[in-house]
Amino acid sequence: MPLLFPLDARLQAITETINLPAPALQEDLYIVLLESIVSQQLSVKAADTIFKRFLALFPDAYPAPELLMQETLETLRSVGLSRQKATYLQEVAKFHSTHGMAYADLVGKTDAEIIAYLTQIKGVGKWTVEMLLIFALQRPDVFAVDDLGIQQAIKKLYTLTTEGKELKKQMLELAENWKPNRSLACRYLWRWKDSL
Repeated sequence: MPLLFPLDARLQAITETINLPAPALQEDLYIVLLESIVSQQLSVKAADTIFKRFLALFPDAYPAPELLMQETLETLRSVGLSRQKATYLQEVAKFHSTHGMAYADLVGKTDAEIIAYLTQIKGVGKWTVEMLLIFALQRPDVFAVDDLGIQQAIKKLYTLTTEGKELKKQMLELAENWKPNRSLACRYLWRWKDSL
């Protein structure tokens, strides 16, 4: 295996013990964003169940923006969504309908431009867009410093004891050694943490 992280022996050692599945490029960013909102602060299993129920509310299991905007909050909540998440899903639909988020329109933008564009949507924060950049758009150099799983993995791997701003500062310093492959580093760290 090639040295993916030659400036970081600890991270490089992880890459030699973990098999990462190849990510699949996803061009329907609207549906990716909806799924990301549903999955926030939920286990993977719970999120999958709720998202499948949510999709089943719509013809062809596709929540077209105009249909999602017309749906009642009560119906959306009946599939297990909180009132807040149901509202955020409708905000995504409204933004998609008025501004658009077609893959062709976003693929030419920088990571920072995509974050600035999509975080205009109520309920969509920087972390959510970073997940979209890493997984759906497969951008190579995104570092999810605010992700709890990444924070836990880095603290364990590098035996850090700091918290808050100091922890993030140390994480950003470490991640300098992972450029231009910080997205890949995040994926290895998540997988390594889950394997412990």
